[in-house]
Amino acid sequence: MAEKKTFLTSFLIFLNILIDNILEFILGRYFGPKKRVQKVHDKGQELIVSKSAVELAQLIRERKLKSYDVVKAYFERMEVVKLQINAIVDGPFSEALEEATQIDRRLDNNEYSESELKSKPFLGVPFTTKDSTAVAGKLQTLGLVSRKSLKADEDAECVRLMKNSGAIIIATSNVPEINMWCETRNNLIGQTNNPYDLRRSAGGSSGGEAALISSCCTAFGLGTDIGGSIRIPAFKCGIFGHKPTKFSVDARGCTFRTGKEEQTMMVVGPMARFSRDLMPIFKVLVRPEMMQKLQLEKPVDLKKLRFFYIPCNNSKLCNPVNHETQMVMYQIRRHFQNLSGNEVQLLKLPGIEYSHRLWRYWMTQETSEFSKLLGNGTKVNPFLEVLKKLVGKSDFTMAAIYGLINSVLPPEKEEKMREITSKMKRILKEVLGDDGVLFYHSSPRTATFHYYPLIKFGDISYFSIFNVLHTPTTQAPMGLDVNGLPMGIQIVANEMNDRLCLAVAEELERAFGGWVPPYNINN
Repeated sequence: MAEKKTFLTSFLIFLNILIDNILEFILGRYFGPKKRVQKVHDKGQELIVSKSAVELAQLIRERKLKSYDVVKAYFERMEVVKLQINAIVDGPFSEALEEATQIDRRLDNNEYSESELKSKPFLGVPFTTKDSTAVAGKLQTLGLVSRKSLKADEDAECVRLMKNSGAIIIATSNVPEINMWCETRNNLIGQTNNPYDLRRSAGGSSGGEAALISSCCTAFGLGTDIGGSIRIPAFKCGIFGHKPTKFSVDARGCTFRTGKEEQTMMVVGPMARFSRDLMPIFKVLVRPEMMQKLQLEKPVDLKKLRFFYIPCNNSKLCNPVNHETQMVMYQIRRHFQNLSGNEVQLLKLPGIEYSHRLWRYWMTQETSEFSKLLGNGTKVNPFLEVLKKLVGKSDFTMAAIYGLINSVLPPEKEEKMREITSKMKRILKEVLGDDGVLFYHSSPRTATFHYYPLIKFGDISYFSIFNVLHTPTTQAPMGLDVNGLPMGIQIVANEMNDRLCLAVAEELERAFGGWVPPYNINN
């Protein structure tokens, strides 16, 4: 019996590798030669657009840079790469230049009081957000043909808070329909391309956001995450992204959320090229009543933390973790062992092999019904939509139709899924405590070609499991693989311990370099 099980496991590993290689070969031939996002040819412009949001804010405040020049530099960068990455839905917004001019004038005339400046840590700094997050007076299509000209009446709460912090919204970015796919593609804008290889996926659902940030079209961005939607694109586009503790950020205005949902896996979080931007942005976004619970001002002594790792999820749906990805984990383990003086311990988490099924079950517990959201209030018939797709009459992508089909497939067993989830939560809470950090692969492999997930989608369960478990998780870049594609790692802690994730992300950036500009690669 044991030999039969071993043979089956080996066969499934072989099958996963075979399918992966076949897809890479076929799609590689189909999309043709590799191309990257265009370089920033103007050195002066590059010095501006490649800086961190925190540094830009400081330079603007010290009058070493004008907000107008910063906004203009990002506008010009968008113009250069917009057709290459195809990430913008609405914008750039001309009024952003006017707002920047007013900020410069007030700073030049010393019209800001000390208290005003303190309350505006991102004064004059441009940012973007995904199309599904409301920006007053701007398009909010959610990737739907039926919403192609609809605009938001008011700002989402996270956008309002960033504006209050002095930041200037300059554009909104592309999303898959209703944010429900691991790539960013719809029938309005088309597909968003990965800056490191335009033939490959930028991830989803915040794929437009990640592509803009990595390509230096914005200082930072806001994302949402219900199954990896911040972390998948952050991983594939080589930037940082943080999925916060549940309910720490008000989600009102994000994909029709009210902010009062009692049961949801969806959270709002920051995305940036540099780890040092995540905490200041997060502090702006956090609900006032959560500040004390999160203890964001409390220093983190990395040497006193305990570190753990999980090498893979053992899911039969996933690719085996490739050698380069394994080496990333090895390097991280060695670094933190040297730093703390203690071994990075192997964590066994029973149930993790059910990651995809767990997420699939918990999605059925969300308050919104996918088929109704997809129909913009009218329930969409999956069987009719499949027929329409076959004759080229559907308004939806194949990914959206997959979602419809999934909704009519047999459900997961509720009692079993809840039992496994509770057990996993209990183990993590006991093992990690308030001083433990878990390292977990972002994916068994780097960014796939466009359309690959339509055939093989299981790898996203490396991300979605932490939505199920409601743990704060930071995605950190870890250099490039042999093909020049970003590698990465997820940093996980128990609820209310976001500061541990963010502190470890900063250490990883210091030790391993963080974001690598996609336009400055030799191979």
